[in-house]
Amino acid sequence: MQALIGVIFHSLGGIASGSFYMPFNKVKGWAWESYWIVGGLMSWLIVPPLAAYLTVPGFLDIIAAGSSTIVWFTFLMGLLWGVGGLSYGLGVRYLGMSLGNSVVLGFCAAFGAIVPSIYYNFSPMEGKVSFTDMLGSSGGQIVLLGVLVCLLGIGLCGRAGILKEKELSDEEKKKSVSEFNLVKGLVVAILSGILSSFFSFGIESGKPLADAAVEAGYDHLFANNVTFVVILWGGLITNLVWTTILSIKNKSYKDFTNKSTPIRNNIIFSAMAGTIWFLQFFFYGMGESKLGSGASSWILHMSTIILTANFWGIYRKEWKGVAKKTKITITAGIVVILLSVVLVGIGNSI
Repeated sequence: MQALIGVIFHSLGGIASGSFYMPFNKVKGWAWESYWIVGGLMSWLIVPPLAAYLTVPGFLDIIAAGSSTIVWFTFLMGLLWGVGGLSYGLGVRYLGMSLGNSVVLGFCAAFGAIVPSIYYNFSPMEGKVSFTDMLGSSGGQIVLLGVLVCLLGIGLCGRAGILKEKELSDEEKKKSVSEFNLVKGLVVAILSGILSSFFSFGIESGKPLADAAVEAGYDHLFANNVTFVVILWGGLITNLVWTTILSIKNKSYKDFTNKSTPIRNNIIFSAMAGTIWFLQFFFYGMGESKLGSGASSWILHMSTIILTANFWGIYRKEWKGVAKKTKITITAGIVVILLSVVLVGIGNSI
């Protein structure tokens, strides 16, 4: 029953993450860096501490009392993840909701699920599942199979993107994705997928902070909210520096005073996107508290995001006009990813 509740929480988080970019599509007349940083301020600076305060009121005391090594390493993981977050936005920008999310999050799912367990092989920690442990148990083997199946699904989605590139004219591709660029998008998406997995490492390294919250008497369901604050401080720094550089270079800081654009609506939609984005990790923390396995939680979270984003891609007609073979390929990719979710859920329950 606990595993089922965990899957539900992860599904809610995945739906939030897979949907957050949609409000950005309502922003008019602003440069990418302008609406990205507005959303980011909500995602990384405003909403996380608010959520932590509402669920773990003493979160700042817990962080201050924590080991400086743990806090700084968790912060560093956030910095590196921030680079992945930046390139994620570019990946979706160049590839669209469907293909962009599939490639980015496929790599992110694999790295985020496997690397922490390999780390625990060399640095064993009580209660942590190492890669050897996973190989030696039937449940762990099924989880690893789920990861491989997920990668197969990502490969199918990528294949569909290549077919789409060959079949449609530039004009047709840009009807649904205005800046579609397969080569540039794939390079950025792969980089993003690898670096985005550092969020998973940050969660693992920040576990002592979450444990301290539980020891202080707070509900374990929300304990990860303390860790998220530290990780997202790192992500904020990376994104703030880069968007500021772009704003100065492109003089896009003028967007915030450009009365020929719907400034208020743009801020509202950007803030909405940022808030929805954070909800993914709010529910992720709740899901992980039920499942208890970093690999299982991460792959479930990523796969649900991919599914949601692909459904949005279909809604936005990103695959309109492609051949039947291409539609079958992208559909097969989605189905295979769904199968991976089921496998990971089964493996975790065992």
